[in-house]
Amino acid sequence: MDADVRVGTLVRVELHGRRVRGWVVADDVEPPAGVQLRPIAKVTGRGPSAELVALAHWAAWRWAGRPAQLLHTASPPVAVRELASRTARAIAATASELTAEALARPRSVVRIAPAADRYPLLAAVARARDALVLAPSVESAGRLAARLRRDGLPVALMPHDWAAAAGGSHVVVGTRAAAWAPAPTLGAVVVLDAHDEVYQEERAPTWNAWVVAAQRAARAGVPCLLVTPCPTPDHLAWGPVFPPSRADEREGWPVVEVIDRRADDPRTGLFSDRLVAALRSGERVVCVLNRKGRARLLACTACGELARCDVCGASVSQDAQTLRCAHCGATRPLVCASCGSTRLKTLRAGVTRVREELEALAGRSVSEVTGDSAAVPDTPIVVGTEAVLHRVRNAGVVAFLDFDQELLAPRYRAGDEALALLVRAARLVGPRRNGGRVLVQTRVPAHDVLDAAVSADPSAWAAGEATRRTELGLPPATAMAVVSGEAAGAFVAGVAGIDVQGPADGRYRLRAPDHATLCDALAAAPRPPGRLRIEVDPLRV
Repeated sequence: MDADVRVGTLVRVELHGRRVRGWVVADDVEPPAGVQLRPIAKVTGRGPSAELVALAHWAAWRWAGRPAQLLHTASPPVAVRELASRTARAIAATASELTAEALARPRSVVRIAPAADRYPLLAAVARARDALVLAPSVESAGRLAARLRRDGLPVALMPHDWAAAAGGSHVVVGTRAAAWAPAPTLGAVVVLDAHDEVYQEERAPTWNAWVVAAQRAARAGVPCLLVTPCPTPDHLAWGPVFPPSRADEREGWPVVEVIDRRADDPRTGLFSDRLVAALRSGERVVCVLNRKGRARLLACTACGELARCDVCGASVSQDAQTLRCAHCGATRPLVCASCGSTRLKTLRAGVTRVREELEALAGRSVSEVTGDSAAVPDTPIVVGTEAVLHRVRNAGVVAFLDFDQELLAPRYRAGDEALALLVRAARLVGPRRNGGRVLVQTRVPAHDVLDAAVSADPSAWAAGEATRRTELGLPPATAMAVVSGEAAGAFVAGVAGIDVQGPADGRYRLRAPDHATLCDALAAAPRPPGRLRIEVDPLRV
């Protein structure tokens, strides 16, 4: 088997009567004392390269996980026995001055306006080098791969073209998992929309694709470009920002109109006069409200008591003629638990209720879109959660009905997330010359995030946010992890040398001056039996 086995090869080994899949992680070494080696029962096929095996060990330390979980992501979806022969391709000179400057540095954050075309930058990099390109969605990765192929560039679209990518001399394109794609001739790494939270794995270990890709580029000695309309404080701490000209950046943002609702009559609910005018204008309008269901907060009209869960005490939402608790899943009839009244008033409407009200208000057909929706009906008005910004292809107006719930969310990354929503809306209505508008209803009109969008300049917000986080001791000024699960208390008791806070709702928050200190402390702590979840760099804190 010598010819077929190397570091990274997928194999099968007999263990306790079963053939278990594994990876070769070392070759030509002596086993530790007391360890009896088992023979390889079968060679399954090619796996990650030795460089990716080493990267998986680093990532397991960095995000407090196990290498096997990451090696699985780095492996082909089907068994690969042989690779296609590597074909040389012509490398063109870099045409763009911005691209040349970014490629001359090991780290670059390239700021491009939301509605501007990022393809010229990507194509310039791909013509100059064999690049690894990460895109935020399967659809966007497919479109980019198709455009590159039309331009005559060899492209391996992950995960289906794993074998072609492992053969080399290709531009490798994919989503989050493509950070682990084979690229033996890697010449550059490009991460598109590096601000997007989709790059972070939700399951433990909670690795982040742009961080993995940047580490991979650093190990290979090739440049890494993070391309984003709104660099976050994490990006500012990572590398220098290359902005476009002010004229290009203004053109790439639509008109963002902030609707100050502080003086509005409360009886108007979510519908300002400006919004009503837009609904009746004849343009296609997309309304965004991040609250599913018919009603998210109700009160009894007779006694005024809030509708709460009988089991856990949390607020309940209305689903058809049922009250449902999102916290524990308990349901009960639409009746006040305090006085028995069947009349409840809505204090915080969900998209289902808002759709009905919009239809009556605008006199036009309105459809509802959430993450559970299978398709988007072709109606002049669409209302939904933020999923609607991913499902709808174009609109004349995008209106955020209650943007304060994004700006004032109890999370330290709330500003990042709010600006990302405005970026998505900006792409939906297109550049300024298209005449589209983004309407933002709020009671905090002077918020830094809104100023950044109105002025088409996110740099001031990012710098101010980075300063605030440093003063508060939040990432990226510090490193953070959240530990939860039945074994969390026992595990945290064994963590030494870092700040431990909690428990709060069964979760402990761990903080250290840097990732080296944090990850060393997590790796050194013994793992007790029982369920344990460790989130390094948590998004929801």
